[in-house]
Amino acid sequence: MSFSFRDETRELNELTRKEASGSFVQLSDGVTHYELGNPSPLPMGEGAGVRDVLLVHGFSVPYFIYDVTFEFLTRAGFRVARYDLFGRGFSDRPDTEYNIDLFVRQLGELLDALRFSRPMSLVGLSTGGPITAAFTARFPERVSRLVLIDPIGAKPLPFMPFLRVAAMPKLGEAILNLVRSEGMAMKIASFFNRELVQEFRARYIVSMQYKGFRRAILSTIRSGMLDSFLDVYERIGRLGKPVLLFWGRNDPTVPLKHSDILRGAMPQTEFHLIENCGHIPHHEKPEEVNPILLQFLKKPSLRGVKSEG
Repeated sequence: MSFSFRDETRELNELTRKEASGSFVQLSDGVTHYELGNPSPLPMGEGAGVRDVLLVHGFSVPYFIYDVTFEFLTRAGFRVARYDLFGRGFSDRPDTEYNIDLFVRQLGELLDALRFSRPMSLVGLSTGGPITAAFTARFPERVSRLVLIDPIGAKPLPFMPFLRVAAMPKLGEAILNLVRSEGMAMKIASFFNRELVQEFRARYIVSMQYKGFRRAILSTIRSGMLDSFLDVYERIGRLGKPVLLFWGRNDPTVPLKHSDILRGAMPQTEFHLIENCGHIPHHEKPEEVNPILLQFLKKPSLRGVKSEG
């Protein structure tokens, strides 16, 4: 029987989804909430970088975490999409295992539904890191380049105490039922600049009201999404795909030392350390991140796929 959490009081349906901006598409595992900028992108010149970019958010925060990046890339002429992972935001919360296969399948089906070009660029934040990397490793012909922002998966993520308890069957449900939405939002807000926390918390709590959110979070933890994905990153290294890696110097969620592991796994990585910044550098320091991101995305595309042999 499904556990009922006291803070989850609303149903996701056609009526409540009218409160959300963006669009919706039915995929095989459920409805996905997304937003598309520049359905017909501006020409970028002969030999320019790939025009299609997909933004994949992290562990639990919906696609609003890409507000600044989405607007910037849209103005720059890219055809850019962002979406809510299953269990988050205004996407469905299917009663299933929230593992890497589910998220890779959602990503691929969304790209098909939007008729994105092949190859295109992927951007993955935090848990979006192993999702975008796994998709690239499985379908290298579909991805031109990869941008990773404080990604997890270099090694198992050091659990915060409440997440460690949440991983325990039955006990996790009981503990998460005691944690109010406001408290959970504060634990997730990994900013160096604390002035950003209040606005973040108010927006994050909205999607936490919908039934199935905590069940999805628990399943994500228990399905290994916070474990090591080093083998996946090593496959990206062997493929030779261009990789851009950002890391906040003061990230309290994923230790900076994990960046050394990823750079060893993917020697082709272009690395940028962002000072005085937490887990979300593209949001905290867009004036530093955006010019680097734009330059990387506009580099001429590489033809062909390097063999792993």
